[in-house]
Amino acid sequence: MNYILDADIRSFFSEVSQSWVIRFLEHRVGDARILRLVQKWLRAGVLEDGVLTIEEKGTGQGSAISPLLANIYLHYVFDLWAERWRRRDATGDMIMVRYADDIVVGFQHEDDARRFWDAMRDRLQEFSLTLHPVKTRLIAFGRFAAQKREKRGLGKPETFKFLGFVLICDKTRRGDFRVRRKSRADRMRAKLREIKEALRRRADRPIPETGKWLSQVVAGYFAYHAVPTNSPALSAFRYHVLVLWRRQLRRRSQRAKMDWAHMTKLADEFLPKPKILHPWPSIRFAARHPR
Repeated sequence: MNYILDADIRSFFSEVSQSWVIRFLEHRVGDARILRLVQKWLRAGVLEDGVLTIEEKGTGQGSAISPLLANIYLHYVFDLWAERWRRRDATGDMIMVRYADDIVVGFQHEDDARRFWDAMRDRLQEFSLTLHPVKTRLIAFGRFAAQKREKRGLGKPETFKFLGFVLICDKTRRGDFRVRRKSRADRMRAKLREIKEALRRRADRPIPETGKWLSQVVAGYFAYHAVPTNSPALSAFRYHVLVLWRRQLRRRSQRAKMDWAHMTKLADEFLPKPKILHPWPSIRFAARHPR
């Protein structure tokens, strides 16, 4: 892949056509009771400050059924159409990755990318959706991106964000190309703010109890973010958690110094150490059937 189309659908959960949702469901669901239940869910409305607002479009972002309806909607609006476009119109390799309304499409040729971009814009408009004019962008990405930008007198290849990671054109120590994944800094800061507030509520709890809770929090963060090339972000997250815990312990008493030697012992006892838990993609996709 030499080009990445980072597509952003503007206000997706607010602009989904409810009539199209029901029509798509009717393709696979024959039980009228289920369809009526979904219709009631769509028309339930939002209660805010004592005022009930019922919209004629959208799925209500935050409701339990919204991600499911988003997948159904974009399966018919985007997935099936994009697969047909790849077979009929693409002149080079092409790969599509979608999670709910987050879409990334990779292309071998720039011409394919631009034609797909125009076709995708028209396709979404048929179903009450639009691409965000600023957030949607086409970037050069891949093993030749650095060379192309250097010839044009530009800087390093651009990056893009997907599912909590920043994807970066990088090189190994031997100089081979690789895609480096790095945890998004803004998402990490948001998670640390949540931990800070939770620690404040647990200020009077025993240290072992808080340590076990923090152990689960850090382990849960590592379970998703412990991918190859992301070790620095894991270490940074663990360090900042330890800083927040130390700050909370020092506020318990004005005489409690809680030096770093003591905190290091607590970290070794309770907090998991950074460790890559997920294999490289080349290993993960190398599964073979015995036959």
